[in-house]
Amino acid sequence: MPRALQIAPARALWHLDLGGDRAARRARLHQNWRNQLQQAENGPLRVLHRPLTPDHPLLALEAAQARERRYQNWPPALTSAFARAAPDQTHLFTALLRGHTLAQMLFLTHGNRATYHIGHTGADGRRLHAHNLLMWQAMNALAARGITSLDLGITATPAIDRFKRRTGAVAQPTGGTWLRWTPLAPHRRP
Repeated sequence: MPRALQIAPARALWHLDLGGDRAARRARLHQNWRNQLQQAENGPLRVLHRPLTPDHPLLALEAAQARERRYQNWPPALTSAFARAAPDQTHLFTALLRGHTLAQMLFLTHGNRATYHIGHTGADGRRLHAHNLLMWQAMNALAARGITSLDLGITATPAIDRFKRRTGAVAQPTGGTWLRWTPLAPHRRP
């Protein structure tokens, strides 16, 4: 029997179903999340949706945020290369206040699925619930393009997990990451 070495523990991955119409998606939102969304919808923010340019400032903001918060993500050069190779599969949602960027979220599409990739906001964006508005706009825009599910990433901090759960996402356990390497397997006799 071949042996395997566990190199990362089991985690949970947040999965969001984009099925149904806009009303059905809104009904699946947690009441508190929906209330924050309504505040953002009634506020001064404007949302833009466009492809990511390979040199977009969000890449540098995300890299700085990752260093500060000590987490790892794709290197900015890899995201930039993806944007060059498949610009129609990048969906950047930007929240603007009087022409100034307050928050951004980037989604990547693959087939009929999408993945939340990176995002950034500041104090004003949090105060105005910009990420609620961006996530909601993304859910509807992606669903209109035939995307049926959205991967929101692995479990993280309690605050981030609460945000994801309240979109209607469900945490699905994974089996961890394993390495099967032939030298680790016991020798078999003929």
